[in-house]
Amino acid sequence: MNTVQPSFEHVVAMCDGVGMFEHADHREPRVAGGYCTDDMARLLIAACRQREVDETVLTLARLAYRFLADAQGVDGRIRNRRSAGGRWRDRRAVEDCWGRAMWAFGTATARAPHPWMREGAASSFARGLEQRSAWPRAMAFAGLGAAEVLAVEPRHVGARRLLADVVDTIGPPVDDLSWPWPEPRLTYANAIIPDVLIAAGHLLERPTTLAHGLDLLRWLLTRETVDGHLSPTGSGGAGSGDRAPLFDQQPIEAATMADACARAFAVTADPLWSDGVARCIGWFLGANDIGVEMHDDRGAGFDGLQVGGVNLNQGAESTLALITTLQLGLMYAPTP
Repeated sequence: MNTVQPSFEHVVAMCDGVGMFEHADHREPRVAGGYCTDDMARLLIAACRQREVDETVLTLARLAYRFLADAQGVDGRIRNRRSAGGRWRDRRAVEDCWGRAMWAFGTATARAPHPWMREGAASSFARGLEQRSAWPRAMAFAGLGAAEVLAVEPRHVGARRLLADVVDTIGPPVDDLSWPWPEPRLTYANAIIPDVLIAAGHLLERPTTLAHGLDLLRWLLTRETVDGHLSPTGSGGAGSGDRAPLFDQQPIEAATMADACARAFAVTADPLWSDGVARCIGWFLGANDIGVEMHDDRGAGFDGLQVGGVNLNQGAESTLALITTLQLGLMYAPTP
């Protein structure tokens, strides 16, 4: 399998001076839809992960960080929706946008290309530590930010406490071999759950938590592999009686699976997980349930894999999912 280089060309086309537009009509930004903090968090993570940093990546990192800093209140809560022109449309809250912003602040604390951004992100991350969310995925996103901070500051008390709270929110292993998942159904960004458990188990030196995360990821990867290729859970979710392939498949599922497999490989060196990353890359490149590519040559990701083809819209979430998956592939995908 050939590795495709991540490109920010479409990202740039989707941005203006405020942020990256959330939606697109095919390749054209849907300006009326405005911007979303979730996407700007994804953009900051992607920019900070990029190995070769040029002026384009620097500009995008600055744009994303400033958007997120403006979204955050003094109490650490986060706004999510912003109209074209820059006016915020909602109140600050502690939902997925808070978790993803915390993930981005943690990533920027560890990896941002500017010293001022690393310092500012550390302050923003500390402010967000004042909050907790009732939503497991919001907590899981935030926990990945804590893991980024702990990678560069292992004794950070607030990050350690947050990561421990995430483990408590997810709960202990489920005593059901046929359905070990901690929820009655798979929903969205599913691999984020084992990803954060693996991070917590490794960084907090909790072998039981690490084993729980690896077991869940192995179960999920097995469930979402059909004839050797990735077959992610569809947008409608899945319960114990649902069987692949399930549509519409979203790029975010491949991206979160790639993240989790990359972390598992970094912790264990088990080639099962590098193979998992390769399957996620392959899903974008055409090794999927209908054999079509989920990207174009401008670095844009298509919005969904449908039973009869692809959703040709190229929104922010899909494009950034493509980019972060390809970035991981450069590090972890095995050589054919």
